Amino acid sequence: MSITSRLRSRSGRGTVENENAWDQVSIDADVTMLKSSLPERRQQARLLAVSAPHSGDWLHALPISSCGLRLDDESVRVAVGLRLGTKLCEEHQCPCGAKVDPEGVHGLACRKSAGRTTRHHAINDLVYRALNRANIPSVKEPAGLLRSDGKRPDGLTLIPWQGGRSATWDVTVTDTLAESYLGATSTVAGGAAEAAADRKEQKYMTLMGTYHFVPLAVETLGPINNKGLHFLSDLGRRLTESTGDPREKSFLFQRLSITIQRFNAICFQGSFFSSRRQ
Repeated sequence: MSITSRLRSRSGRGTVENENAWDQVSIDADVTMLKSSLPERRQQARLLAVSAPHSGDWLHALPISSCGLRLDDESVRVAVGLRLGTKLCEEHQCPCGAKVDPEGVHGLACRKSAGRTTRHHAINDLVYRALNRANIPSVKEPAGLLRSDGKRPDGLTLIPWQGGRSATWDVTVTDTLAESYLGATSTVAGGAAEAAADRKEQKYMTLMGTYHFVPLAVETLGPINNKGLHFLSDLGRRLTESTGDPREKSFLFQRLSITIQRFNAICFQGSFFSSRRQ
């Protein structure tokens, strides 16, 4: 390449970098203006949550049923409605006695909502299957490992994961829009997930000296706590090493995102009285 061509190439790269920098200033200004235009904490929390890494991975998933990447029409309607904050239902009373507003978010945090236990098992099974597919033998609810309150973690790798220690993990799902979390989620993306992860670490403090403990906390609108995000990213990399498919990490996050949205719809439906209950 001639000296002139090299100078032109460098000049072109510099122009692109400058244009990107100028665009970023404009984008940052638009985001700041958008945030300031949202008076309610719920709206602010929603905006931060849907902007978090991997929170919208379900939107990029091909609807392949055999890969667990398909949502039915009602699940898509609920997922889009929760993401945009649109009206999902008429105001009504939940079976627990609480009032459900038109956005329908009460079901995501209701203690009596359908699907909470099944959702936990589904996410845990997703992690367990991914580990074994990556040739990392694991078990669910390992016997002999107890946290401070006597309960067991969700899983354990049977070979070292990091620093010569096996990994043990525990799954939890928190609601981004729950009133008790809005103070955190309206300030920083993933605030509820990080708070839940901190509580998990306190409960598993006795195991952390022997095992690599991973709190895997996911919010209903998609954000994942930092340690859980790092764990899943590392798992995706190891899946690629095992299978040779560079898309494994993307597929893993998409399956998790789809699972969250599917159970959001189930929890939403749980806020209605069924004909069998009447």
